[in-house]
Amino acid sequence: QVQLVESGGGLVQAGGSLRVSCAASGRTFNMYTMGWFRQAPGKERDFVAGIKSSATITRYADSVKGRFTISRDNAKNTVYLQMNSLKPEDTAVYYCAGSGRYYVSTSRDEYQFWGQGTQVTVSS
Repeated sequence: QVQLVESGGGLVQAGGSLRVSCAASGRTFNMYTMGWFRQAPGKERDFVAGIKSSATITRYADSVKGRFTISRDNAKNTVYLQMNSLKPEDTAVYYCAGSGRYYVSTSRDEYQFWGQGTQVTVSS
């Protein structure tokens, strides 16, 4: 079992940057593919970015490519999402998730562990 706790959300102006973090408990963190999802009010929870356990492969939603970067530090059991050039449409609750799959899935159904989420609000 892995427990995930997100942090680093907040309010930022359009064009600004923010980094959210996800700290994981458990000694098997480095075995899991990790992902970030987001959910805006009234919308579904959508894939944002994912990273393989070895950090050799990353995957991004088209809407964030070139602006967001996912990374992980297995020694610290932490995964990060650096968000640059933020837009008002990036406003959402951001969730960290862990998957036992060996590939980076964009489907939330393939992620077994979830954090509680952190709010990111981008003002125009």
